[in-house]
Amino acid sequence: MPTAEFLGAYWSSRELMTNGVILLNLFGALVLGMLVGYERAYHGRAAGMRTYGLVCMASAALTVVGGYPDFWFGGHIASSVVGTDPTRVIQGIVTGIGFLGAGVIMREGFNISGLTTAASIWASSVIGILVGVGFYLAAMGLALLCAMVMIYLSKIEAWLPSRHAIAITMRFKPGREPDEDTLRRLALERGYEIAGGSLMITQEKGSMEWRFVALALGKRTGSPLAQLAAEMAKFEGIDSFQLTHARN
Repeated sequence: MPTAEFLGAYWSSRELMTNGVILLNLFGALVLGMLVGYERAYHGRAAGMRTYGLVCMASAALTVVGGYPDFWFGGHIASSVVGTDPTRVIQGIVTGIGFLGAGVIMREGFNISGLTTAASIWASSVIGILVGVGFYLAAMGLALLCAMVMIYLSKIEAWLPSRHAIAITMRFKPGREPDEDTLRRLALERGYEIAGGSLMITQEKGSMEWRFVALALGKRTGSPLAQLAAEMAKFEGIDSFQLTHARN
């Protein structure tokens, strides 16, 4: 039966100082991950600041834990894990959670959803690992940082300069062959540019279908979705079309 002294080892001054160092590592990793994610979000990519921040922070947590084995389980590791290797258990958990996270990622055309959810699931597994090895303060700090990322970071992203993206599918009437240069010019006139490498052209039964992502030139530029739809409905050469915000 655990004694008060045994349980108190988890909250000793040396243990708390170690947890503090771990928290500094987690915060630094979060900031750096967010910086990388902002560059991706600015260019309309699927994974943004939240996804990159969560993954970078959780990765740092897994790495830094291995640097303080003497503090695992409140310093009782020598007598508690004889014949076992906790790092193997951690590897198995991370691998299994990776498959779980992949199951919540959905892709439909140019739209990808569930990336942030998958990253948060993975981060939550790391919180459990920190609790399991006895780094309670670090676990609470990681949970708090994750919650702040999920709640507030989207508001910060909305405030920062960004370029929203629109996924566009256009199906032309049989015999109509659109011109790419004309299409790019029309997009620029409406405050958009076609994202590099996003253009996909297919043909079926004599009708051509173009799919691409249009990036706004700035945060407050680009015609609204409804206006674009109204203009496309008047184009004689277009048989059908679909417009949707590219999101993650």
